[in-house]
Amino acid sequence: TDTAATDAMAAGTVVDTITSSPDHATLLAALQGAGLAETLAGAGPYTVFAPNDAAFEAYVASAGLASADDLLADPNLASILEGHVVPSALLSADILAQAEAAGGTLEVAALNGSPITITVDGGTVTLNGTATVSTADLAAGNGVVHVIDGVLAPAAAQ
Repeated sequence: TDTAATDAMAAGTVVDTITSSPDHATLLAALQGAGLAETLAGAGPYTVFAPNDAAFEAYVASAGLASADDLLADPNLASILEGHVVPSALLSADILAQAEAAGGTLEVAALNGSPITITVDGGTVTLNGTATVSTADLAAGNGVVHVIDGVLAPAAAQ
């Protein structure tokens, strides 16, 4: 791998990592629209479980919304997004070790106070039984981003 590119990426914030991804346009727009981009560009550390664009498309369809614009207009958008952020840096090695020590399941508190249940089965890491980590450990200067294939719906919506 190109360590210079990795070091440059790590020097940025979790928002920079999301911004540089071609698969996170909806997440970036949502973070900016909800006023969270500024928070996540702060000191941190943060762990962001970042739903890709396909995850948001599926969520919009399952929630009965007409388009991603409806999602961006949701008054609960900030809380939904905060449910994907943990106010600490959790690398995959930490998640695996803590989950293994706890019998395969780890619960962490998201920024909005809701629990995220992380289940590790073999090499597969699943959040709240619905979203799977597809790319782990995108390091940033103020935390880490893990790409997930689903949107973690707020508990009240389930």
